[in-house]
Amino acid sequence: MAKMKKKELGLGIRALLAGVETKDPDTQEKIVKELSSTIAMVPVEYIEANPFQPRVEFKKEELAELRDSIVLHGIIQPITLRRLNDEAYQIISGERRWRASMEAGLKEIPAYIRVANDQSMLEMALIENIQRADLNPMEIAISLNRLLDECSLTHEGLSERVSKRRSTVTNYLRLLKLPPAVQQAVKSNEISMGHARSIAGLKDVDQQLQLLDKIIKRGMSVRATEQWIRQLDAKKDKPVSPKKDKSGHPTPQIKMLEDKLLQKFGAKVDIKEREKGDGQIVIHFDDREHLNQLLEYFKII
Repeated sequence: MAKMKKKELGLGIRALLAGVETKDPDTQEKIVKELSSTIAMVPVEYIEANPFQPRVEFKKEELAELRDSIVLHGIIQPITLRRLNDEAYQIISGERRWRASMEAGLKEIPAYIRVANDQSMLEMALIENIQRADLNPMEIAISLNRLLDECSLTHEGLSERVSKRRSTVTNYLRLLKLPPAVQQAVKSNEISMGHARSIAGLKDVDQQLQLLDKIIKRGMSVRATEQWIRQLDAKKDKPVSPKKDKSGHPTPQIKMLEDKLLQKFGAKVDIKEREKGDGQIVIHFDDREHLNQLLEYFKII
């Protein structure tokens, strides 16, 4: 990570950025490639929000949670800034992290630095980085996410650009939703990508952290981790039976709702309701492509 004096970027970064706009295209390309993987510590007072940021409101509770996480674990994923001048940088992505960092009392935060008009060069540089063999899964996940955020790519376009299956890209991006402790364990090679994918299958953060602790302390293999999750699932409530009328068929109200959902999703839907009012909605899919369509509809991928 590039070192810096108080209120001053590291000399290496300053040297790269010096007069970058006036340099020839070949030199600019080399600079962009260098900046794409270089993390600098930038004073928070040098940073300003993006006036074109579509999100203008940030929930206080979510910012407080992120602030507490930053206090405990630091910032796992650097923000991305566009250089305006030597002492002014504008946020491209990561405004929540910047705001939470200020609330946490940080004076400087890690960042990738972009220069003006470097979109295509940055995209090529990030793709080259992803193809490197020495990157750990978290570094790949962060680079993929940067391509989505900064280069306006869809998941499909991203998959084509980096020559990876869409499901593989999705699995990498899911790592960024894991708790910081799990991300750090992946980064330090305490657990593998396979372990992390299994942990990501759990929705409860406490269970995720509990499983992480077991994997590390017991040296659990990926297969043993998957078995532990299956045992956990087996302890949950048994599948709910659909609420039926006296003839054994779903009630007219339930059948009507199932038909409406079928028309909306283009998929068979079963509504399973207990007598006390709780239950499940089960959506069926025909193949992997159909599943991806449903996931896109719900904005999961």
